[in-house]
Amino acid sequence: MAKVKILWADDEIELLKPQLFFLEKKGYEIVQVTNGYDALDVLAEDKEVEVVFLDESMPGITGLETLEKIREIDKNIPIIMITKNEAEDLMEQAIGSQIDDYLIKPVNPNQILLSLKKVMDNKMLVSRKTAIDYQQEFRKISMEINSGLDHEEWNQLYLKIIDWEIKLDNSDNDQLKEILNSQKKEANREFCKYVSKKYHAWADGDNAPVQSHDLFKKYLFPQLDAERPNVLVLFDNLRFDQWRILEPIINEFYRVEKEHKFYSILPTATQYSRNAIFSGLLPREIQSEFPQYWLNDNQKGGKNQYEGQLLEKQLDRLLADKIKWEYIKVRNSADAKNLNDNILNVTQNDLTCIVYNFIDMLSHARTEMEVLKELASDEKAYRSLTRSWFLNSPIWNSLQVLAEKNIKLFITTDHGTIRVSQPSRVLADRETSTNLRYKVGKNLNYAKQDVLEVTDPKKVGLPSPNISSKFIFATEDVFFLYPNNYNHYNKMYTDTFQHGGLSMQEMICPFVELEPRK
Repeated sequence: MAKVKILWADDEIELLKPQLFFLEKKGYEIVQVTNGYDALDVLAEDKEVEVVFLDESMPGITGLETLEKIREIDKNIPIIMITKNEAEDLMEQAIGSQIDDYLIKPVNPNQILLSLKKVMDNKMLVSRKTAIDYQQEFRKISMEINSGLDHEEWNQLYLKIIDWEIKLDNSDNDQLKEILNSQKKEANREFCKYVSKKYHAWADGDNAPVQSHDLFKKYLFPQLDAERPNVLVLFDNLRFDQWRILEPIINEFYRVEKEHKFYSILPTATQYSRNAIFSGLLPREIQSEFPQYWLNDNQKGGKNQYEGQLLEKQLDRLLADKIKWEYIKVRNSADAKNLNDNILNVTQNDLTCIVYNFIDMLSHARTEMEVLKELASDEKAYRSLTRSWFLNSPIWNSLQVLAEKNIKLFITTDHGTIRVSQPSRVLADRETSTNLRYKVGKNLNYAKQDVLEVTDPKKVGLPSPNISSKFIFATEDVFFLYPNNYNHYNKMYTDTFQHGGLSMQEMICPFVELEPRK
């Protein structure tokens, strides 16, 4: 059989030679360390370790302290605690920290072998059950993809696919992962066809889903609690699968009351979708009613400088009663620290809207920084990086502080992002926008099979920089490249996370109502 690698941490490891020799004869490979610090170093570097034996009493940091830090590195690896202490409270602490089994010293080889088989067989059975369940679900999902779904059914199918994707993250069945990835691509292909057919009608209000410009009107304002502070956090560029990864963390302090889905408008880019959210208007309406707050792609200047002013206009327009509100934008670590230091100030408002830009910066930075390219090399790694960031972020600390107060919390985003892999050539003039997932300009030449084209922008609520301007939106995982330096930019942007176009990942977004558990 293939060798299972064990990490064994015990300050008396020399006294365990008979047990270790027994396991090696049974085909196990053992990495030996004498303290918790070395155990953590091994786990951080060696991804082939499959199970940990952990002595409870070690110098430096205890077994329980080591256990907590191991769970920060890998929440799923099986851990067997070994102790001389049979105290009930100690076992409760260990079990509460998610150990898989424990043994009382002195241990004999057969006890160790039985414990190993129990935790490894359990891990294998969970993985096997996940594989069997997905195989049974595969045919059903395939039938749904091609069954003429409406927008609500597309929401449910997309969530089903990402839930399977997250379940299979912890599986070593690469074949099933590839099958699911192919199924997701097929779903995206059909979703793009569906939206391409319906998008113009949605702009006229014909059986449209809740979209960016409807979001506050439909999901936020009706749920505001007049008796206590309401806090909305908009994480820029937060995909639904990233929300699924953050949800269990947030659930420690908040319970989800309701999870809504909404569709980002096109382009799924901050300039358009987030301005639409805070104004309650489509971009063309913003340009018409508040020209001082709108800049087209070909105009110089910041495109999201006036969200607070647009929010004020929407509040005046839609709320009968005046409320005390505040808009806060977190652009960098200094803003994040300032918010965290003053977080209790938000309890003085009826409504506080916080825009947190980090996830957007992370996805764009991945294009530029080789380090982040390594850290976020695929979807699983991107989710993991989001989770690690959030656990160590000032905003999570702020939310924990607010959980002690009588507030109502809302979490949402403006659009998602997709990992692109298919380049598509576009010919355009110098006035054309530079985004990789959409273009707006006068003289566009492109492969029609790769895009949703909008020849009359005003019909979908978009402004026209020029009389003959048109928009094109990349579908599926396509990204646009100009012929100049094509190979260079193809290499640079392939497998990076981008937004602005048409896909399930970019368009289908969460809006979540939460209550503190306190």
